[in-house]
Amino acid sequence: MPFRKNPMRDGGVALEPQKSRVKPPPLYRVVVLNDDFTPMDFVVVVLQRFFGMNREQATVVMLKVHREGKGVCGVYPRDVAATKVEQVSSFAQKHQHPLVCVMEES
Repeated sequence: MPFRKNPMRDGGVALEPQKSRVKPPPLYRVVVLNDDFTPMDFVVVVLQRFFGMNREQATVVMLKVHREGKGVCGVYPRDVAATKVEQVSSFAQKHQHPLVCVMEES
């Protein structure tokens, strides 16, 4: 058997390596919902401004919203998703559009 030093006698502290697994925070999808009043161009502007999409990406998502009733704008941690929802809602209200943006747990 190999010789092991006594950490207490040598003045050290014996620490066992611990493998702690920190769970990543839950992610939330930010989703825009379709309505019959908000212009498609406005939705494209929102997607570009708040979600960093280029015009082509924003148009694809906007058409998904139009055809399927909703479209995912991005997936974020809870605080970021809530901020995005608030920004979009405030911007839409400021421009007098009823655009609805919500977050759903992934």
